[in-house]
Amino acid sequence: MANKSVKKVVLAYSGGLDTSIILKWLQTEYGAEVITFTADLGQGEEIEPARAKALAAGVKPENIFIEDVREEFVRDYVFPMFRANTVYEGQYLLGTSIARPLIAKKQIEIARKMGADAVSHGATGKGNDQVRFELAYYGLEPDITVIAPWREWDFKSREALLEFAEKHQIQITKDKRGEAPFSVDANLLHSSSEGKVLEDPAVEAPEFVHMRTIAPEDAPDKPHVFTIDFEKGDPVAVDGVALSPAALLTKLNELGRDNGVGRLDLVENRFVGMKSRGVYETPGGTILLVAHRGIESITLDRGAMHLKDELMPKYASLVYNGFWFAPEREMLQAAIDYSQTKVSGQVRVKLYKGNASIIGRTSPYSLYDQDLVTFEEGKVAYDHRDAGGFIKLNALRLRVLAKRDKREG
Repeated sequence: MANKSVKKVVLAYSGGLDTSIILKWLQTEYGAEVITFTADLGQGEEIEPARAKALAAGVKPENIFIEDVREEFVRDYVFPMFRANTVYEGQYLLGTSIARPLIAKKQIEIARKMGADAVSHGATGKGNDQVRFELAYYGLEPDITVIAPWREWDFKSREALLEFAEKHQIQITKDKRGEAPFSVDANLLHSSSEGKVLEDPAVEAPEFVHMRTIAPEDAPDKPHVFTIDFEKGDPVAVDGVALSPAALLTKLNELGRDNGVGRLDLVENRFVGMKSRGVYETPGGTILLVAHRGIESITLDRGAMHLKDELMPKYASLVYNGFWFAPEREMLQAAIDYSQTKVSGQVRVKLYKGNASIIGRTSPYSLYDQDLVTFEEGKVAYDHRDAGGFIKLNALRLRVLAKRDKREG
């Protein structure tokens, strides 16, 4: 039921068919003044046409916001997440999840600036994104009105949506008149493809689904070796060339693409309760994860590293489920960021036919002591005889258990 008291709404607007329909629906159903926000997250598509489409739909020029947020996205969202080595369910690098809080934050900022009393998104009622958007909205502006058209309108089919579009003279590209083979979400970190030809998890994804990487078997027969420099847990240079966060991730994406790195065929557990099959491509992120773990391997103490690994699944779930602005995520971030104060240095990476591996790592803060680990006799700060007492102390409880079991046996 439309809330007729809504006067002005900020819509997350891509300029695509679905959000164009939503724009017109908000105007006709709510009678509201619509403000559009279009974010350039590095999705690889021209976003300026969204302005012309919004104008054609009757949106005032001063109500159209288009912003390049690539640097902010990578600097304030992607890099902090990668400091935690964040992986959901052992595989997913959270490319879609991490973009939603930034879009929501920008919508709330625009709502405050323009005096809007509502925000809206185009996420469906079956997916995770509705949760991510709305948890972010409420976390930033607790009394904001949220309009989720896919949960409200009466359209029962794709055909009904297309009829609405034609009735209101919304441009429909030719391929949109049929059933799309799959849906795509993309940003500078990744692309995800879901639905239609991908719905059966037993069937291999067609090669045409992949848009950000070449097939590993088609990658060069010669390995590509390069370096990544880190400062306090974040990458800052590739092959000695300092780059901004967005430029660096773009460079890693190019290297990963050309070597078939970063493909993932995944069945994941959605927050709303169902399983979903998707094909994800995260070339730069896959390299970054391997490289970051490589520099941590020589700069992090064992206790700190193992604690981070224990905290990571909780952190990953918070990002996946939409709790970016929750206090527990911020608490974990503070601990993770503290662990990164000495995570600086350089790693040497080798890419080859879909694989990314570390073949060297150096740091001025390295904890690796060759004198301690060498098999050669020399000046070492380690007495082999100390190991005997160490082992006996650790074996004490096991010996007590074994004696009891022997008595009872």
